Amino acid sequence: MAKKNKNQLVNYDKYGYFFVAPFIIAFLVFQLYPIFYTFQLSFTDLAGWETQMNYVGFKNYFALLQNELFLKALRNTWIIWTMNFIPQIGLALLLAKWFSDARMKLKGAGLFKVLFYMPNIITAASVSILFSTLFSYPMGPINQLLIQFGVLSEPFEFFRSVGATRSIVAFIQFWMWYGNTFIILMAGILGINPSLYEAAMVDGATSSQMFFGITLPLIKPITLYVLVTSFIGGMQMFDIPFLLTLRGNPDYSIETVTMFIYRQAFSGSRNYYVAATASITLLVMIVIVSIIIFKVMGDDKKINKPFTSRFRKAGVLHE
Repeated sequence: MAKKNKNQLVNYDKYGYFFVAPFIIAFLVFQLYPIFYTFQLSFTDLAGWETQMNYVGFKNYFALLQNELFLKALRNTWIIWTMNFIPQIGLALLLAKWFSDARMKLKGAGLFKVLFYMPNIITAASVSILFSTLFSYPMGPINQLLIQFGVLSEPFEFFRSVGATRSIVAFIQFWMWYGNTFIILMAGILGINPSLYEAAMVDGATSSQMFFGITLPLIKPITLYVLVTSFIGGMQMFDIPFLLTLRGNPDYSIETVTMFIYRQAFSGSRNYYVAATASITLLVMIVIVSIIIFKVMGDDKKINKPFTSRFRKAGVLHE
């Protein structure tokens, strides 16, 4: 509000709507409408280049839950995400502990943070080509090194092995995202009051005791954020497995749910109704699992307790 004259005020609040209008319009057209239209398609039999569609109720959902390829893609997605997330969060927490420990006094911390984050800015296409070349058969660099050091007696076809192919995809996902996870955790740690660590150090607490008694409980909201966002991204995994082998080989071992959706919608007979049903099913699964994660990990009661009482109870601080 600003003065126009002595008796009249000018209200500028309305101009805020002009600033947010482009986002709202883009959201409605390119996100909200496609979601509702996809939901509508999941109850029809639209396929191919036809424009006519009939509503079939929940028939598509019952059929999808009996589709072996979809169930296999769902299982693959969970396996690959678990294989990459566990070491990813483990390494990120370890790095966060090292870089936040004042006693270690690591030199060049900023440079190492940049190096750890760099894989995240490389395009998925470039990474896929790189690893496809590294593990190629029979003259790939990895094969040559393993033979040279006596690990293998002859070249190994990595992309014909289910376990090897899944492991490569999981490693790529881990390698690309652990730096991002580490940076997020570090941001959460930097928000902790330094006086808590100082009090613990004065009382003789070790680095491990401070990390498990102070750092981990207080970055629980950030850890929850990392877990949920990683889960959402993992369930939507597409670029790396698709570009690495193109067809999800061997035996659809790295066929993910989003790859299944893509193939149903944009190849073959173009079963849009199957793709739409799978999309909505994936959305519902992500929402349900995310809610469960929030319910299980989202209890802030322990976090809000005074630091001193919690640490004394743990036997780290003394009266």
